Amino acid sequence: MNICMVGTGYVGLVTGACLADFGMNVVCVDKDADKIAALQSGHVPIYEPGLEEVIARNERAGRLSFTTDLKRGIEDALAIFIAVGTPPKPDGSPDLTFVRQVAEAIAEHMNGYKVVVTKSTVPTGTGRMIEQILRARSRHEFSVASNPEFLREGSAVSDFLRPDRVVIGAGDARAIEILKEIYSPLYLVETPFVITDVTSAELIKYASNGFLAVKISFINEIAKMCELMGADVHDVARGMGLDKRIGGKFLHPGPGFGGSCFPKDTAAAADLARQAGYNFEIIEATIRVNEKTKRRMIEKIRAAAGPLAGKTAAVLGLSFKPETDDIRESPALAVIEDLRKEGARVRAFDPAAMPNARALHPDLEYAKDAYDCAAGADFLVLATEWNVFRKLDLDRLASLMRSRTMIDLRNVYEPAELRRLGWTYAGVGRG
Repeated sequence: MNICMVGTGYVGLVTGACLADFGMNVVCVDKDADKIAALQSGHVPIYEPGLEEVIARNERAGRLSFTTDLKRGIEDALAIFIAVGTPPKPDGSPDLTFVRQVAEAIAEHMNGYKVVVTKSTVPTGTGRMIEQILRARSRHEFSVASNPEFLREGSAVSDFLRPDRVVIGAGDARAIEILKEIYSPLYLVETPFVITDVTSAELIKYASNGFLAVKISFINEIAKMCELMGADVHDVARGMGLDKRIGGKFLHPGPGFGGSCFPKDTAAAADLARQAGYNFEIIEATIRVNEKTKRRMIEKIRAAAGPLAGKTAAVLGLSFKPETDDIRESPALAVIEDLRKEGARVRAFDPAAMPNARALHPDLEYAKDAYDCAAGADFLVLATEWNVFRKLDLDRLASLMRSRTMIDLRNVYEPAELRRLGWTYAGVGRG
């Protein structure tokens, strides 16, 4: 089967490469000529474990290619996946300009029956919009489907190849059978398939991410209560998570959620509800709590390190989570912003995200590793829980720093052990 993947951002690149790994013939199309040239020369523009190997393997096999020629990609394909960006507008609603442009291009270049599949996270009603564009501009038969992605940055390849479920939203049997054929390798290993209508499929993605964001904000509120009452959030979270109705995932307190999905999708879910005349109060509260959580980290740092003006902060971690170079809405950057507002000098290190951070913050001081970052610092802030930060040589750190002060925003270390070693230590919700 020939597939055209329109968009080579995070979702399009991972999806296209993994579908090629299923044996499909996939052409990935992007209007960014520099990005396509880089991909053709073997350079993968995002950091994602395992992705480079999957791309290289399928390019060698002739199943995966990259081009700027959208017309050829559309004409040769039976299934066309739309995986372009839907950035948030100032009011939080998704900007569907790129989705609309792709739909218009598909209508212009269709040369026979096509299944047009939205892979981008889009609000309910987008499928109807695409259908209207195609019907108004093309005489050919088509189907419109929704196939939302559930990829976690840092584990996207394994998430795609071993998903919890595959959601297919379509209004006709022909489209459903084609999408089931595309995902047949997953069906054969008994992956659950959710077959529904387009609108329900579109809403499933927002409902899923919204619920996970609620869990994160909830445990961050519990962490604050633990600090006020002298309890330990690790024990509280474990006691909650062992209840099978709740589960232990996403019950890890920290400096708030970030990245390309949760902030955008919660804002979009709230906007969707408002457009329908309803106030989605839990999601609205989740957004407020997340912002409050990010901003209260500076209070925690100030309480541990004292007045910050004129002091040097060593910040470990810039990405919003480990195993990715994505700094979008990163809580680490919010912490750095607040530190600088307080007059602190900031040195930072991240194993993967420094090129992206340099592009956004060229005036920030960057270190070559964790120990270089800590040299001469008055205190250390652990902002992203990369594995390389989990077993730091604490004696070496202490010898490099002006004081043994650590503010661990990811609860990587045990408070009692750090204090036994003479550190002033602050975690999140550790009583």
